[in-house]
Amino acid sequence: MYSKDGEDYYVLDSHLHFWDASPANWVKGQENYAKGWIECFHAYQSLGPEETHWPIEHFMKYSEEDLVKDVYVDGYVDKAIFQSTYLREWYTEGFNDITKNASLLEQLGDRMIVNGRFDPRDGEAGLRQLEEDHARYGLKGVKLYTAEWKDGSRGWTLKDPEAQPFLEKCMELGIKNVHVHKGPTIWPLDKDAFDVKDIDFAATSFPELNFVVEHVGLPRIDDFCYMATQEPNVYAGLSVVTGALMHARPRFFAKVMGELLFWVGEDKMLFGSDYGIWEPKWQVEGLVAWDYPEGDAAYDEYPRWTTASKKKVLGLNAAKLYGVEVPAALRLPAEPAAQDAAQLVESAV
Repeated sequence: MYSKDGEDYYVLDSHLHFWDASPANWVKGQENYAKGWIECFHAYQSLGPEETHWPIEHFMKYSEEDLVKDVYVDGYVDKAIFQSTYLREWYTEGFNDITKNASLLEQLGDRMIVNGRFDPRDGEAGLRQLEEDHARYGLKGVKLYTAEWKDGSRGWTLKDPEAQPFLEKCMELGIKNVHVHKGPTIWPLDKDAFDVKDIDFAATSFPELNFVVEHVGLPRIDDFCYMATQEPNVYAGLSVVTGALMHARPRFFAKVMGELLFWVGEDKMLFGSDYGIWEPKWQVEGLVAWDYPEGDAAYDEYPRWTTASKKKVLGLNAAKLYGVEVPAALRLPAEPAAQDAAQLVESAV
């Protein structure tokens, strides 16, 4: 929980990781890619405040103790969703697969949620694995990396026929939340494989599922906003938006936040720190303190960033998607139920 100026904020970090990108985990013959991937991630960390930068050795592999301190002790996080990313082409045990993330369950218990993943190129074996992971961990969500390399393939899309059985399986199992990496590319993955153009197809085809577009499609912010405003089950994952822009590009951050608030709305935006790229502490503090640049009329057209907006985005929206019980004192006051049209007409008579 974070407290500021008499307000308490429930913090649900919807996007973070517990990875191992150390040289001991690099696939032999693929060291160049494994090294380049984590160095690209590390370069993104430089966009945060200087005092939060880590040396590359620590960035490659941080401990359970590091994560608990950075996220839960110092970072104000009440609950976190750990997103699984495999990348087995380059990392022997996976970059941060579901087993790695779930190793923290004994220590963190209900303070964490473990998300699975699927890759349609795995076929029937992948469907069985998804079922097994759900049976073991009670999955409420999956994280998809459409640009991941596999056996010579350099990506896939949610429009592919092979992806449809996996989305159907998610519906069957009650895995409602589908997080999809659609943002800045990471070397050596292909930029086009992160395009948002397959999201509206999947969202329309599977209205029972929630599609959380991680990193809001940056740099394709316009494409994402116009698509998300027409798809009621598409949500904006703010990881990278906050970590990469709030400190390093404050005016661009204000524009992106304004566009998201205008088109997508405060009810469909989810905070995510993207730890361990960036620590949640300064991002939570920054979001609560943030407002549009003062005295600039260009921002007048955007919705205001209110206390209610902050509470929704920092935790209440994600809690609703994942069925998390938020303490009563940290919820927003219940809005009065709206009368339907028939009641209004009847009362007028």
